Amino acid sequence: MNMKDNILVLIFGAVILTMPLWAGIVGAGYPDLLQKFAIFGLFAIGFNILFGFTGYLSFGHAAFLGIGSYTAMWSFKLLTMNAIPAVLFATAVSGLFALAIGFVALRRSGIYFSILTLAFAQMCYNMAYSVLTPITNGETGLTLTATDPRILDAATTEGLPSTELFGMGLSGYNGFYFCAIILIIGFYISVRLYRSSFGLMLLAVKSNQNRMKYTGLNTKPYLLSAFVISGMYAGLAGALMVVIDPLAGAERMQWTASGEVVLMTILGGVGTLLGPFIGAIVIKYFENIFSAFNDAVLNQVFGFLPDFIQGIWVSFASLFVGKGWHLTLGVLFMLIVIFLPGGAMEGFRRIAAKFKKEKEAHSAGGAE
Repeated sequence: MNMKDNILVLIFGAVILTMPLWAGIVGAGYPDLLQKFAIFGLFAIGFNILFGFTGYLSFGHAAFLGIGSYTAMWSFKLLTMNAIPAVLFATAVSGLFALAIGFVALRRSGIYFSILTLAFAQMCYNMAYSVLTPITNGETGLTLTATDPRILDAATTEGLPSTELFGMGLSGYNGFYFCAIILIIGFYISVRLYRSSFGLMLLAVKSNQNRMKYTGLNTKPYLLSAFVISGMYAGLAGALMVVIDPLAGAERMQWTASGEVVLMTILGGVGTLLGPFIGAIVIKYFENIFSAFNDAVLNQVFGFLPDFIQGIWVSFASLFVGKGWHLTLGVLFMLIVIFLPGGAMEGFRRIAAKFKKEKEAHSAGGAE
């Protein structure tokens, strides 16, 4: 890592830790949404280590998200409500599953690899509803109960226990800061990987894997390592979901969750350091803010218009908000893919380059 990378990590950390102060300006300052920003940002950053660094597109990362959730929940039920063991166990178990799945899936590349990962994820999803019901509790999912053993904790005297960190509860902003610190650590690791010789090998695989093979270099260990690391990030994100909301269900393994992290990465910028996190914020913001709009809110917004025109505008706008927020997201995704193939980060680079060019032109004009 160079000085610019260190500054980037410091700025990233400062922005994340101060989110409760400034996110309220856009209506996103409440703990539940901030927690989602941190958790899905971590999920997307980890996914980018595979997709962005190597070019291998996985449609099965939701499997690791679900495995991490189930592992963390069993840690809470059997051991302790302390979040640290749950997070560590979830990361390790997800890594083992990623090693097994990656060993098989990476025998193929391109669309065949993507289909294999999707098939494995759907197998995990269906097994969670069928043969693994004693472990996953099927459709109901796993929840905490007062009768759980928790061999490392004292018996609960009343009510259900809650997740904690050495006695400190992890609800509200405490939960956000716990997730935020892990997010910052995860971002730092991704930057270190990107700048390391290992990261350069992954980028070389993405650039021209066949040429590397012709030189006699075996690329499989590098790809498998990237797949395992990416799966561990996903499992860690799944564990954080349970830390914040102690519930683990098979729905987190659905293919839609895998597709969502793909969208996050593409929206922000595949292969960039900050892009996946930005994409996660955009999608979760749309999901939580735009979906909250209903006809009553729209009528207030367009209340200054005549009744007839107001009704038309409300009917039109309702297509893009509330239950129709996916349409807005789809339009945004389409525009970015068409005009900014590099995602939001490409847009930022274009703006920065334009300002730099204008500044240089102004300086040259002043010198004359």
